[in-house]
Amino acid sequence: MVQRTRFDDSECPVARSVDAIGDWWSLLIVRDAFDDCRRFGDFQRSLGVAKNILTARLRTLVAQGILETAPAADGSAYREYVLTGKGRALFPVIVALRQWGEQHFFEPGEPHSELIDRRRGQPLRALEIRATDGHIVGPDDTFVEKAPSPGDSTG
Repeated sequence: MVQRTRFDDSECPVARSVDAIGDWWSLLIVRDAFDDCRRFGDFQRSLGVAKNILTARLRTLVAQGILETAPAADGSAYREYVLTGKGRALFPVIVALRQWGEQHFFEPGEPHSELIDRRRGQPLRALEIRATDGHIVGPDDTFVEKAPSPGDSTG
C-alpha cells in the first residue's frame, strides 16, 4: 500500500492546510455542512460517495477539529456533524473555490447554483485580497518570506 505524503510539519501554510483537509471529498463535505447538512445519510445522499470513503473523511475532519459530533437537534439517538470554529473559518476558502469555478468552468449565461446573502437576497461580490492598508493585491504584488527558525539571531 502506498503511504500518503504528510505535510503537517511543513513550513508552508498551504501544504499544512491541504494536509488537514485531505482531499476533494472533504471540501465537498465542508461545503455541504455550510448548507446545513448534518447527518451521515444526508452527506451520502448529497455527495453520492461510498459509505467507507465518507466514514473515513468524516473521521479525519473530526480528528482535525473541522467538524465535531453533537447530539441530534431533534432529540433522536442520532449524532450529527457540526462545523467547529475552525471549520467555519473555511467559509472564505469555499467561497473562493465557488467563485473561481463560476468564472472558469461555466459558459456565460450557463445556469449554476448561486451563493446568496440571506439578509439582502443578493449574490455575493467577488472576493478581493487586500493588504493591511486596504489596497487590492494580486499574485504579482506578493512574495513568500520564510519565517526565521527558533534560535536564529540577527544580532
